[in-house]
Amino acid sequence: MNYRERLKGKKRIVVKIGTSSLTHKHTGELNLYKLERLVRVLADLRNQGRDIVLVSSGAIGVGRSAAGLKERPTQLPVKQACAAIGQARLMMMYQKLFSEYNQLAAQILMTKNVMLNPQDLENTYNTFNTLLDMGAIPVVNENDTVSTHEIQFGDNDTLSAVVAALIHADFLVVLTDIDGLYTDDPHANARAHLVTVVERMDSRLNAMAKESSGSGMGTGGMATKLRCAKIATVSGADMVIASGADPEIIYKILEGEECGTLFLAHKDEEFRLTDYI
Repeated sequence: MNYRERLKGKKRIVVKIGTSSLTHKHTGELNLYKLERLVRVLADLRNQGRDIVLVSSGAIGVGRSAAGLKERPTQLPVKQACAAIGQARLMMMYQKLFSEYNQLAAQILMTKNVMLNPQDLENTYNTFNTLLDMGAIPVVNENDTVSTHEIQFGDNDTLSAVVAALIHADFLVVLTDIDGLYTDDPHANARAHLVTVVERMDSRLNAMAKESSGSGMGTGGMATKLRCAKIATVSGADMVIASGADPEIIYKILEGEECGTLFLAHKDEEFRLTDYI
């Protein structure tokens, strides 16, 4: 069975892009070429009549670069200051680029406590739906400026899956600095091979995951992406992990080409989002 064919008809899509896919490796500055291509692809998908939500990392990285810090900050106040600087810069770029393609962008900043409060959860769901009905493309990030350990998602992989589950998306695309899920670390093991389809999540997958991020810029490794896949698939969304080197890979994925790792949805009718946060 060609599972990839089912991706052609996806209507409500969440796209997550990591810091390493948005910035230049050696400087930490925004990669404007990639950013522009990403926005163009998402604007075009919106023009096709699809609902599009972008979960974008990069705020702390962009803020760190703007502040002249060479290393990723470890102290919470410095992280939050970098997030405040970087989120404003990042959203300014998104607004500018989306407007060039006649698209309306909206910013949504979230913390975990929103998901744990039933009234806040309903309000957030209604906000997303209203924005999508208006034709807007919500740009989502964790509210790092105010997040503390108790109320943070910790990584945008998890956040993207939470958003997909919340808005009843049928597809989640995670663009990262690796081609997908490998049987082992491909940088260390030349015999490692790409897993093209995961029909069901099981304990064997955990052995393939690496907790560390290869870029030094982001926070999410493969282990967080598997957790992300678990949330997305049980909520009813198919998910693909693929390389973010060229954002136009999204077209190939939606055309049914074999790109990255496809995790098949297995909706749990008793799924409750709060059980996974």
